Amino acid sequence: MKNMFRIITLILVFALTACKHQAKEEEVNLQNLSDTETVNSDKITKNVFTDTYGDKLEVTLNETKNTVIVHLNGKTYEMKKSDELPEYTATNPDYQYSDIRGEVTLLRKGYNMVLFHHKKDKPSSNTKMASY
Repeated sequence: MKNMFRIITLILVFALTACKHQAKEEEVNLQNLSDTETVNSDKITKNVFTDTYGDKLEVTLNETKNTVIVHLNGKTYEMKKSDELPEYTATNPDYQYSDIRGEVTLLRKGYNMVLFHHKKDKPSSNTKMASY
């Protein structure tokens, strides 16, 4: 009889501690939800471009803060939008990113070296020309 009483007591203790632990997790999840709501107020656009060599350039535009984050070959470059240069161009002291009429370019300023260049493909037309 004493053994049954001990077993029942242990089961109740485990059940009560398990219930309390789940409530703490729910509180943590609710805190994380409120944090992510404040982050989503920025207008962010992500694009991935591939050049002729197969290199991939990942561009994250934050239009609210006018910043660009570029990922290329494991390196990250942060730049600010420049109003002086044409269309969408962003610079920092060493690098320049531009997206002008579908041509995406990342270059290193001091060396005049192009690190990445992507040209937008022209859409093919389905119209056929008659030849006489």
